Amino acid sequence: MNRRAVVAIARKDVRAITANLQVWLPMLIVPLLLGIGLPLGLVLAFRFGVDKLSPGDAATMLQWAEKLPAGELGAVLTSLTGLDQKLIYLTANYMLAPFFLMIPLMAASVISADSFAGEKERGTLEALLFAPVDVLSLFAGKVLAAFGPAMALSLGTFGLCALALNVAAWPLFHRIFFPQLNWLPLMLLVSPAVALMAVLINVFVSARVATFQAAYQMGGMVVLPVLLLVVGQATGVLVMSGLVVTLVGLVVAAVDLVLLWQVLRHLNRNQLFESQVR
Repeated sequence: MNRRAVVAIARKDVRAITANLQVWLPMLIVPLLLGIGLPLGLVLAFRFGVDKLSPGDAATMLQWAEKLPAGELGAVLTSLTGLDQKLIYLTANYMLAPFFLMIPLMAASVISADSFAGEKERGTLEALLFAPVDVLSLFAGKVLAAFGPAMALSLGTFGLCALALNVAAWPLFHRIFFPQLNWLPLMLLVSPAVALMAVLINVFVSARVATFQAAYQMGGMVVLPVLLLVVGQATGVLVMSGLVVTLVGLVVAAVDLVLLWQVLRHLNRNQLFESQVR
């Protein structure tokens, strides 16, 4: 594999992404809504509107906390006295977890769907295939161009979210309450594994279809498992504890290895030429 070629291809793709409105606009809207707007809105609603909740609604929300595993975070939650503190702490440190899986997943899906299909639409794939670059370097460059920006966007959004939530809730906690240690395996293991899974699937699909829209629609099916995690977390069926998050990350990483093996087996220069002329 040619490392210089990999970096050059990744840089070229990043420049193409920034010049394509239909690629980078969804990448900005989703993090702003899911990663900053929604969490900040919930914190402000609980801080200023908790007295408007009926006793039944408040009790229903706190029942979710009873499903948390025993540990330091559960002890902190029990030690909080105000209802607004409990709801904000619970929401920020547990309920938001699946949303920060959606951000790298969506960003990686959008970018990687444009990898080969975008080259076909712009009429540049044929020149790229004739270049003296082996298919492995070409594939690695496409993966790097999608994975790098997706993770940078995810971590950047997470940092801005932490800043916004701690500033908004400082009058209640007078300390940094978010994030807690349970976020480490999510952001450092599960999030990269999920982003890589989306990249591998969408790059493979993008190499076999003719347009960006077709690649994005077909590759978008990878979002469904994460949506199930969102529903499970919201209903309390699945609590994203540190152990559960770590196990999920290991399973997704194993799936990534299988996907990588399959993609490398089936992706070749002849197949890319055939998809170019369809």
